Amino acid sequence: MPKVTNWFGDVVSNPKVVVEAGSTKDIVRVLRDPVNFPSPVRAVGSNHSETACAAADGGTLIKMRGMNRILEITGGTVRVEAGAILIDVAQELKRRGLQFFVNTEIGGLTIGSAACAGTKDASMPGEFGQVSSYCIGIKMVLASGKTLEATESADPDLMRLLRCSYGTFGVVTEATFLIRPIQPMEVFHETFSVKEFASRLPELWARGYSMMYYLFLFDERVTVEFRKYNPKTKGKSEEHVWALRNYLWSQAGPVTCARAERDIANKVIRYKVVDAYGALWRVNLETLIQSKNTLAPDQIIRYPEVAGEGRYTFSLWAFPEETFATVLPRYTKWVKNYYKTKGYRTNMLHVGYRIAQDRNSLLSYSFQGNAMTIDPVSTGNQGWWEFLAAYNDWSSDQGGIPLPNQTFGVTRAQAVRALGERLDAMAVKRAEFDPGGRFLNSFFRELLGLS
Repeated sequence: MPKVTNWFGDVVSNPKVVVEAGSTKDIVRVLRDPVNFPSPVRAVGSNHSETACAAADGGTLIKMRGMNRILEITGGTVRVEAGAILIDVAQELKRRGLQFFVNTEIGGLTIGSAACAGTKDASMPGEFGQVSSYCIGIKMVLASGKTLEATESADPDLMRLLRCSYGTFGVVTEATFLIRPIQPMEVFHETFSVKEFASRLPELWARGYSMMYYLFLFDERVTVEFRKYNPKTKGKSEEHVWALRNYLWSQAGPVTCARAERDIANKVIRYKVVDAYGALWRVNLETLIQSKNTLAPDQIIRYPEVAGEGRYTFSLWAFPEETFATVLPRYTKWVKNYYKTKGYRTNMLHVGYRIAQDRNSLLSYSFQGNAMTIDPVSTGNQGWWEFLAAYNDWSSDQGGIPLPNQTFGVTRAQAVRALGERLDAMAVKRAEFDPGGRFLNSFFRELLGLS
C-alpha cells in the first residue's frame, strides 16, 4: 500500500488506491466502483490538516490538486474548482482589485477544504473569521456517483452542514465564495504582560480592530497584532511589511527553533536561545510590522508543497471570549508547571485569534459566541504529542472547543463535551447522504460515535 503523510509528516495514511483527479468524471468513476476503489474514500488537497481526518487506510485517496481552475469571477463572487489553492486564487483576485473576506495564513489551503472544513483567522471588524462562512455554493459528488449542487439562497440549512462536513457527505468538486473590492488595511503590534492583557481585554476589544496574538508564555508576554481596513489611505501599498512578517513566521522562526533543538543538548541553554529569539521577534513585530497601508491578501503565505527545514506543526482549542481573561493566566501557569514536572515545553511560541460568533456551520467553534484561541506551535520536538494529549484534557476541562482538522488527538468524549447535540445532529444528517459510510474513515467513525 502507498504511504501518504500530511504536510508536516506526522499523520500517516495507507490507502490501497491513490487517484489523481483531473475532472468530476474521475471522481464519479471512483465512487461508482467500490470493488476497484474501496472505502473509505477521502479527498485531499495540500494535506495541511493536523489530524487523521483525511486518512484513507485500506481505502481510496483522491488527490484533488489537478482540479485547479478558476471558473468565474464576478464583482461579488468567485467560483473555483476544489483543487485550486487559496493563494493562487487570492493573487488573481488582487490583480483585478478584489479580495476574499478571510485571507487566512496557509496559502496551500485548497478551495474544497476551505468550503467544507474549519479554518482560523482573526475576524476583521464586523466580519467572520472562518473561510467557509463566505462559501455560498458547493458542487459535490455523492457516494452514489450523482452530483449535488447546494447554494445559500436555495439551501441554507444544507449549507450549514456542508461547511463543516469535512468531505463526509461527498467529494467537493467546486465552490463559490463571496468576495469584496480590495482596500487598504492598517496593521500594528503592541506587547503586554499576560496579566495586563487579560485585565485589559474589554478595552482592547472596544478598539474595534481584529486581534491575532503571539504568546511568549515563558516570558509572560503577549504581542497583539491589530488590523483594520483603512479605506481613506491613498498611494501604493507597503508589500514589504507582510513579506517580512511571513519570512519571520514561516522560515526564520521554525528554522531557528529546530536548529536549537537539534544542536543544543542542554535544555536550559536551548530554551534561553528560543526565548531570546522570541524577544527579537517581539521587537521586530513592534517596530517593523506596522503600516497604515497594506493589503489583506499579502498576509497569505505560500508554503512549499513538500515541507522543508522550515516545517512546523500546531494544534488549537477555542475558548468563550467571556472566560478568556481567566483561562489565559491559568494556562500560562499550567504550561510552566508541565515543563517543570514533565521536562517538556514547545520549542516555538503559542499564537491565538479572536473569532466572531459564527453560526454559518453547525460545528463552528464560535457557534455560541465570540471565541479566543490558544494554539501551541512546535517543530515536533520530542514530547510534543504527549504534551498535546495533556493540553487536550486541560482545554476540555476549561470549556474549550476543538476543530476536527486542527486539534490533534481530540477524543469523542471531548468533542461531545464541546459540541453536544450539534455533533450528534451532524452524524444523523450525514448518514442521509451517505448511508453506506463510503466516506467514513476510522477517525470520523470514532468522532461521530459510529465505531
